[in-house]
Amino acid sequence: MPGPFLNKVFLIGRLTRDPELRYTPSGKAVTTFGLAVNREYISKGERKEDTCYLNLVVWGKQAEVCAEYLKKGNLIFVEGRLQYRSWETDESEKRSVIEVRVERFQFLEKPNIEIIEEKEEFENEEETEDM
Repeated sequence: MPGPFLNKVFLIGRLTRDPELRYTPSGKAVTTFGLAVNREYISKGERKEDTCYLNLVVWGKQAEVCAEYLKKGNLIFVEGRLQYRSWETDESEKRSVIEVRVERFQFLEKPNIEIIEEKEEFENEEETEDM
């Protein structure tokens, strides 16, 4: 069916769980994690909040970066598209999910900066011990 179509999402939210990195049989990296996106609104003069929970999928080098530097609770900006996936369980039950396929992301907080600094210090200590 011809026509103009658009499948694009922009999200800002916090990770609901640590990223899980795995590799396909062909060696391509894929990382999955959850994102909570909040929305504030006023109903009958009362401030309320609604949270949408989404599953995100990141591929390639970006997947490895997410797995290395992100953790539960980090705030990120995500640009991507919705992707429908379906499968059948071992018990022949049909399952389906709509996920966000991440195309770009940006850290909105310093990601695990302590871990990065500790890693660099450890590597520097190893270099001086080898000399």
